[in-house]
Amino acid sequence: MRGTMFWFNVDKDLGVITTQDGDRIEVLGTAFAPGERPESRCAGKPVEFRLVEMNGEQRVEDVAFVPYVPPRRARLRHRG
Repeated sequence: MRGTMFWFNVDKDLGVITTQDGDRIEVLGTAFAPGERPESRCAGKPVEFRLVEMNGEQRVEDVAFVPYVPPRRARLRHRG
């Protein structure tokens, strides 16, 4: 599933992800995939994650940032 980091506080090791459906789900620092834990501001960055239900609550696991790939630019045609 995909979503967007709403915010993450490094000192509290806690944040919120906004899902594609508009739901907000808390995320702990331990829920990030190895090497993906945020170290600075990450609000607005796209993420991929897995939703898991534990004790009747939805939680996220394997959170990873989606790398930004800029769109390809159109080539100009030669006029002549």
